[in-house]
Amino acid sequence: MASKIKTNISSEVGKLEVVIIHQPGSEVENMTPINAERALYSDILNLTIAGKEYQQLKGVLDSVCKTFEVKDLLEEVLLDEKAKEALLKNICFNESVLESLDTISGYSAKKLATLLIEGVPLEKNNLTRYLSHKRFLLRPLHNLFFTRDSAMGMNNSMLIGRMANVVRERESIIMEAIFSHHGIFETNVVNPVDFSGGKIIDNTISFEGGDFQVARDDIFVIGTGIRTTTQGIDFILEKLKGEPSKKYHIIVQELPSSPESFIHLDMVFTFLSQHECMVYEPIIFELNRYRTIHITVEGGKVTSITEQPNILEALKKLGMDLKPISCGGKKDTWVMEREQWHSGANFFAIAPRKVIGYERNFNTLNELNKNGFEIIKAIDVIKRDRNIGDYHKCVISIAGSELARGGGGARCMTMPIKRAKVNW
Repeated sequence: MASKIKTNISSEVGKLEVVIIHQPGSEVENMTPINAERALYSDILNLTIAGKEYQQLKGVLDSVCKTFEVKDLLEEVLLDEKAKEALLKNICFNESVLESLDTISGYSAKKLATLLIEGVPLEKNNLTRYLSHKRFLLRPLHNLFFTRDSAMGMNNSMLIGRMANVVRERESIIMEAIFSHHGIFETNVVNPVDFSGGKIIDNTISFEGGDFQVARDDIFVIGTGIRTTTQGIDFILEKLKGEPSKKYHIIVQELPSSPESFIHLDMVFTFLSQHECMVYEPIIFELNRYRTIHITVEGGKVTSITEQPNILEALKKLGMDLKPISCGGKKDTWVMEREQWHSGANFFAIAPRKVIGYERNFNTLNELNKNGFEIIKAIDVIKRDRNIGDYHKCVISIAGSELARGGGGARCMTMPIKRAKVNW
């Protein structure tokens, strides 16, 4: 076996070394307009087009770091009989289909990995099932290609997400199994759910990776809204209190409950470098009822909780002076709103000052260009016509006419598990 990979995420912008992704497959097509809302989509995707667009993201990532596919990792975990048994028990218990455990267990690791992602069809072998309108015993994981949410790096730990919606819970169960049982990863797994007993520590707890950002190894910026509760942030807070020798800061940003484009913090705020960030100004800067709270943890206890004007002011007081770059540009609020809707603020840094985003957000890219970021097409990077290393600052644009309709951008589709340290 290859040498172990020690997970380490101490910033949002350190040079990317290892990332987990998932190529969207049939689970995306196993959806209809009727069940799209239940699957957390506002529209259904064309897999052929979405797959081609996704290959641009994957191609860029493959050129700069080590990538792992969720399906491959899951299949390898399922080769271990004990890990397989534990994982399937957790899934079947959580989805109330324990009576089908033996049947599901009979599949090969390869087939089972596919079924757990694309869905296990419901066998119509009794009256209840025959009359049921359900098509699947275990529903497809329509959102799995948004790998960001189900687990998040927190320094040397992997924090398993507690998903806000039942339709996504299996994603977290799978990621917990991968980090706990796959031999290649060395990490401290932190999970709010005791899968061995199927017991949740607190049913009000939810937090997802789209709301969680590591500004620095001692500073975490977390959004609270429809996907991450205050109780979820308190769970993270309790974990930090367990390290009394260190001082930590949590900056909490309240988010609107609608429209759905505000589901996560990274839809309105992302880091581009140690000195720059992308912001959706109406939420981050304008006077509104959405508060910014700074929590300090020191000596194993909370030493202060204060309200701040905004995220950037709070970070500046902690020695991080960031220049904001506006999603959609600065001229037209309608343009800002349109581009934010299609993940215009959702950038993913592969290194300081080198980021990935959708090419469809033309005004946002132009604003980045005005601030010194050279615009490079993903296809040119993949074909090696352009070398990212030749640029001091660049934004790599990927196609996203179809992917953006799923409700997420480059950051949403990536789960970094190892980054190089940043020279502050």
